[in-house]
Amino acid sequence: MDRFEAMRTLVAAVDGGSLSAASRTLSVPLPTVSRRVSDLEAHLGSQLVVRTSRKLLLTEAGTAFVTSPRGELLVTAPIAFGALNVAPVVHEFLAAYPEVTVRLVLSDGVIDLVENHIDVAVRIGRLPDSALVARRVGEIRWVVCASPDYLRRRGEPRAPADLQRHDFIALEGLQRYRDWSFASEGATDQLSVTPRFSVNTAEGVIAGAVAGLGVARVMSYQAAASVGDGTLAPILSDWTPSPLPVQLVHAAHPQQPLKLRAFLDFVAPRLQERLRIIAEQFKSNGRAAIG
Repeated sequence: MDRFEAMRTLVAAVDGGSLSAASRTLSVPLPTVSRRVSDLEAHLGSQLVVRTSRKLLLTEAGTAFVTSPRGELLVTAPIAFGALNVAPVVHEFLAAYPEVTVRLVLSDGVIDLVENHIDVAVRIGRLPDSALVARRVGEIRWVVCASPDYLRRRGEPRAPADLQRHDFIALEGLQRYRDWSFASEGATDQLSVTPRFSVNTAEGVIAGAVAGLGVARVMSYQAAASVGDGTLAPILSDWTPSPLPVQLVHAAHPQQPLKLRAFLDFVAPRLQERLRIIAEQFKSNGRAAIG
């Protein structure tokens, strides 16, 4: 008996509610599914399930056996946000659930969850209508910031128009992204910038701003560490556009797999707390300390 395959088959049967559901999920003949479960019961010396004509019922021994999440999860997230915030939470999850493995794929492209068999995705921004299930865990914003030293030398802008007298740092690669949007109490403004320095990673933009090269516009989570240690100060806090939601997205399941339920219940509150701390950081540092 391949114990791993037998355990995987049992979990699929429990998640799907029947041996037939496990057969369809695993693309394995129904007699093979039944035999695997029977072999596992014989190996453990306990009856794990009660088979009825309509569904599968766990015995007390079966409940104890399957209530420990196990198996592999495929998770995707945006590159920078995933590295800074998702990966550390996944590390904690793996420590708490030793029988679960996680493949974390960091990509800024939108990956089709169903086609690529992805269990859960972290998505930033408003989602199109779909059959996917989304759980909101917080929000992030575009923020404008500069080093305190730069602001002492050049002065702190109070409105977007004041930026015309400043140097800019832009996040761009082969394509140019030079239109900065602002919003305040229903009013909107847009500024076309010509950067003195541009680079294709957020880390490069942050480093340039910390070095005092000019004013940068990045996502709040990207600047959070530098704002926290005082090497960057947020400016124009009253002119930030509407926040972007951060959501955990997954396919709908008639009966949610145990490993997925454990992951969502573990990760959601921890991401919420991280995003709350980031938001509070920018509230408490809403005015640049230029001394």
